[in-house]
Order: sequence, then structure tokens, then C-alpha cells
Amino acid sequence: MIQGTGSAVGKSIITAGLLRIFKQDGFDVAPFKSQNMALNSYITREGKEMGRAQAVQAEAAGKEPSVEMNPILLKPTTDKKAQVILNGEVYGNMSAGEYHAFKPQLAKMIEDTFLKLSSKNDIVVIEGAGSPAEINLRENDIVNMGMAQIADSPVILVGDIDKGGVFASLAGTMLLLKEEERDRVKGVIINKFRGDIEILKPGLDMLYDIIKVPVLGVVPYTKIDIEDEDSLAERFEKEKGASKGEVDIVVIKLLHMSNFTDFNSLENIQGANVRYVESCHEMGETDLIVLPGTKNTIEDMLHLKKSGMEDAIKKLHERGAVIFGVCGGYQMLGMKIEDPHKTESELISIEGMSLLNSRTVFGQKKITTQVEGVISCNGELLEDIDDIKISGYEIHMGTTEYESGCIPFIEVNNPPESSHKYVGGVMNKEGNVFGTYIHGIFDNMEFTVGFINNIRKRKGLDKINYDKSMEFKEYKEMQYDKLANILRSSLDIGKIYEIVGI
Repeated sequence: MIQGTGSAVGKSIITAGLLRIFKQDGFDVAPFKSQNMALNSYITREGKEMGRAQAVQAEAAGKEPSVEMNPILLKPTTDKKAQVILNGEVYGNMSAGEYHAFKPQLAKMIEDTFLKLSSKNDIVVIEGAGSPAEINLRENDIVNMGMAQIADSPVILVGDIDKGGVFASLAGTMLLLKEEERDRVKGVIINKFRGDIEILKPGLDMLYDIIKVPVLGVVPYTKIDIEDEDSLAERFEKEKGASKGEVDIVVIKLLHMSNFTDFNSLENIQGANVRYVESCHEMGETDLIVLPGTKNTIEDMLHLKKSGMEDAIKKLHERGAVIFGVCGGYQMLGMKIEDPHKTESELISIEGMSLLNSRTVFGQKKITTQVEGVISCNGELLEDIDDIKISGYEIHMGTTEYESGCIPFIEVNNPPESSHKYVGGVMNKEGNVFGTYIHGIFDNMEFTVGFINNIRKRKGLDKINYDKSMEFKEYKEMQYDKLANILRSSLDIGKIYEIVGI
């Protein structure tokens, strides 16, 4: 089990890297995280919802993502409430206090799920959450030392030296653990190191004298392009000013933004500059504005209106910016959003941006499905990419009906409902505003390169060439191997195998 001294120390990336190493060495492996709190989620082949971090780790392990790898997913809806998803299906909304009281009922389910997963694999790498030293949460813990006890698992503790205070955080964490919990910790990893390791080495010896647990290695700070909850803040702190790329892409950082990893692939396009912005003054001139998914469409729509962002987006569109909405962003582009059952908000309805002649109504059942389809029409920004196949997944409560002036541009092979008006996405008649429910649409690189090339053509720029080596899936495989190589060179892998019992 990989635990950390706190959030964002690199637990999920270390877990992914170890999984890839074990896979390379010929073992059947799988990730497991009993409880994940995140707005980034993934839909399995069976239409079940799980944390995206565990789906990424499954990829590193060479396995099909399964809800067995993440039986509990918490998706915050407000500062004090979250949607609780058990075994891939919505259980209900709970306050923090309600969920804390509910946790003891989940321990048996977690144990059964873990044992089922473990029986099918040689090694399971478990990821903790936050810190095991949150002493106020020790009672009824099911994700850190409580999970280690359920699995009877040895623990490796990860600390982040880049933030400073790594020795204090490692020693302090050990100090706050119970004796039987400390006994489970078989080694520590120092992550994100920059500088001369010779200067660090005396501190490693002194740390061992204090905690009596060996340092298994020091992992250098390295740019690894792997989807990671912990990289969220880093990704959003990129340059927000004027564009430094030939094609400038602005992603609106909504208050309740979900599935921000939808846009990682855009960052790998030659000459593209992706910026995450949250205020009008950061917008600047831009070529493409992307409205992402959100866990609370109505509240985020209200915020865009009050902050002036809606007006700024519309003015940029009038000056030529293309608009692309995904999921909640698609819903915002329409005429109206209605929530008669108060599924996401206390507001029953709100006017949308009126950039698409469509209307969204929230129901009480969540649609969760993988989808495949094809680009089904042409146009200035779809030139030469009609008939290209695309795939992704949908997670949404609302259904959107389009009216006159909207043109379907994605034909879905397996629509999640029987409505004759259900399509994968629509655009306006001018062909410069697009909306779709398909998460991961930009991971289809043949489509994405073609779409960006058509924006480049509008600007008088040459096309960039597409070849299959650009496919995002292949790129990610290279990144997992790169991560494994870094961990092999910086960690005592032999000692880690001893800890595992191999």
C-alpha cells in the first residue's frame, strides 16, 4: 500500500509507476483505492462510474478498468456535500457528517471487493488518500491504515520534498501513528527532488535514526505527462496571459469543473497553447474557447453570468473565437437549463448562453455509458474529417434536445436512450459553436488534429501532419514506460519486492 504524508505528494503516480514495473516483470497486477474523492471520473465498459486515477493506474497495469479497483467514489457537489457512488452506481447525496456515520457499513463491502480483486492478481497496489495521520478521522477509517488492516498490507510512505519540510512531515506522520500502524510502514520514498542528492544524503541517515524505517529511494522531479489528480493545481497554474502558441486555446476553469483531463491531449498538439482561465482579464484574444464538464451546471452558469465571463465569451465569439462545450459546457451553450427535481442545485432553471438552439432538462437518473460514433457532417471546421471514428464516454444527469438551427455533427452507434433526437453532438448553422456529451472526444487524435488544422487554415497557417504515432493511447503508454524507468533508477526495487513478499 502506498500512503502519503498529505495530498498531492505523488501517491497516485508512484502507484502507477510500480504497477507498470510489476507488469513489465511479468506479474498480473491491479490498482485499488477503497475511496476516492474526485470530480474526475471514468465510465467502464459496463457503464459503471469510478475514479479516473484508478482507470489511469489500470492502464499502467495493462488491465481493463473496473469498479472493483475503486468501489467508493465521492463527487463533491458543495463544500459540505458529495454524491456517493458505490460500486459504480449513484447511492445518493450525503453531508460530510452523514457519510462519516455511514462509513462503518462500508467496511465489509470494501473487504469483499478487495479480496475478489486480489484473488485474480499476483500483486495489488493499494493507494491511500490524503494522510494516515489525520487523527480526527482515525475512527472508522476505510482508506488509509484502516484499509491496510483490512488487506493486511505492508505500507510505503511517500513524502514530497518539493514543498519543503519533507523530514518533518515523514517523522510527524510516523509519530502520530499507533504502534501497530507504524509496524506496517516498511519504507519511505522521498518524491519530487531537485538538486544535488549528495547534500541530501546526511538527512536520509538522520531520518532513519529518528523513524527506524529505511528510505527506499529519492525520486527526481520529472515532467511525466500522466493524468493525475495531484497535478491539477500545477496544470492550472500555467501561463494565463497572452498566447505563446500559434493556436490559442482557452479552457474556462469553472468552479465545479469535472473531468479536466479531457483536455490533456490538446496540450500535445504542435503549436497549440492551452490556458485555464477563471476571470475576464485572463481571457485575452483566443482562437478556441472550451467549456468543460461540471458537477453543478446551473451554479456554474450563474457564476459565469455574475462574473461577466459569459459576456466576455460571447464578445470573443463575435470576434471569431470558436466555442466548444463538453457535457456541462454543452448544456450551458443552449437556451435554457432546467432542474425541476433540484438534482444539482436549489435553482430550478436558468437561461443558458443561447449560442445553440437547445434546451436541457435534468432528470433523476444518471446516464453513464461508453460511446462510439462517427463525425457525420462537413463544414469549415470539420473539413476533411467527416467519417472519422470517435469514442469516449458520457456521464450526465440532463438530457438535451436541439431545435432548428442546430446541426448534428456526431452520429452515435450506441445511443444511451431511444429518443430519436439523441445525437453525439450538435453545432450551430454557422459551424463555429459545438456541443457534445462525449468526454474524451479530444483523445481521438485524428479528429483533434483535423479540427485544429481547420482553425490553423482560418489563420493562414500550414497544416500539421497526423500519423498514428500521435494517438494519445500510444503516447500514454510511452509515458508509463518512462515513469517505470525513472522509478527503477531511483528506488530500491529489490527491497520493494521483499516488502511485497516476492
